[in-house]
Amino acid sequence: MRRGTEIERLYDDHASSLFAFLLNFTRNESDTRDLLQEIFVKIAREPQLLENLREERAFLIRLAHNSAIDLIRRRDTRDRTKQNFAAERISAFAPANDPDVAFFRNELSMALGELPEEQRSVVHLKLWEGWTFDAIAEALEISPNTAASRYRYGLDKLRERLRPVYREITNAE
Repeated sequence: MRRGTEIERLYDDHASSLFAFLLNFTRNESDTRDLLQEIFVKIAREPQLLENLREERAFLIRLAHNSAIDLIRRRDTRDRTKQNFAAERISAFAPANDPDVAFFRNELSMALGELPEEQRSVVHLKLWEGWTFDAIAEALEISPNTAASRYRYGLDKLRERLRPVYREITNAE
């Protein structure tokens, strides 16, 4: 019974952040739910995966990242997958009553979807999860310098893409 309790605790502690992370990859709520289920089924079937963990959250993000990459590879072609990412509009933001805020959130969601998957995952973990570059590097199995570079490139692309939107909303010159 202890194993079931441990999986329940892991799910309660991490499922919502894993869901948000995976949604940034899949851009599809159904695929995200499937991947989240796969992760916890894998842990239930292979409880030894949880032994000797230094950082369970990083481990779960790594599992989520690998599952998302596997999903992408299973899709028809990499190019078609990238087109689907850009074409689908899934917002990670709550609806807003202010039309300017709603417009900006929509544009930001589209801009995030246009980022390459490597940059999008790092930007998400840094901005929405508040992770350090060291933690991101460990979870995604990249170097901290690579994580920082992907973050910087992602932010540069977001700034460039959203600058006209910001000017339009604020009537700035």
